[in-house]
Amino acid sequence: MRLENKIAIVTGAGAGIGAATAEAFAREGAKVVVADFNGDAARSVAGKIGESAVSIKVDVRDSGEVKAMVELAVSTFGGLDIIVNNAGRGMIGTVETTAEDDWDDIVAVNLKGVYLCSKYAVPALRARGGGSIVNTASNIVTFGIKDRAAYVAAKGGVAALTRAMALDHAVDKIRVNSVAPGVIWSNYYDKMLKEVPDPDAFVAGLKARSPMAELGQPDDIALAILYLASDESKFATGSMMTVDGGASAW
Repeated sequence: MRLENKIAIVTGAGAGIGAATAEAFAREGAKVVVADFNGDAARSVAGKIGESAVSIKVDVRDSGEVKAMVELAVSTFGGLDIIVNNAGRGMIGTVETTAEDDWDDIVAVNLKGVYLCSKYAVPALRARGGGSIVNTASNIVTFGIKDRAAYVAAKGGVAALTRAMALDHAVDKIRVNSVAPGVIWSNYYDKMLKEVPDPDAFVAGLKARSPMAELGQPDDIALAILYLASDESKFATGSMMTVDGGASAW
């Protein structure tokens, strides 16, 4: 039970990496606040976990909702030891083709959300004598990718913010790390399969992005997050763990 007696919040936990992380945390003994913009999805995941989880609908761009999320963890379970800032969204576009409103929204969800969730979580973590913050960045911050300008910029900000927070809060015994996933199969790709003209070629193209020629699964990232959240990584802070099938080694 690697997280026994720990209390955690996972954002973006209604599906994919977030859901797998919330479930992994619960299996390892944690009490979990399952937070997602889709309240029904959050309730479904929390219901699957059982009495060691509660759900909340949260827009990580909204400071009031984020504050209420942290307060729920404290009031329901008695404090906060871990927060996983996983909520995010992406979109296609260069700086020329991306509308200003879309740019602002991508940055708000992916980067401002990490700022707000951490801002309200830090006092609760400090009150418990320290804790762990894990942010979901991306392997594209290492080498970039075409036609994803806003997303690459926002995730690059997450990686940089992780390092800054690690320095700022080491004195509080709060460790701050990030994971950098590669292509991880999710509901997003399930939907795309229905839209592309050649699903087999689409999947083959995704697999070709890494030398392992495989697609990652949500559990692959959840287990990395579990390590960074647990005391097993007690000497790790300000780091980024890349889990991408070797794509960033090319």
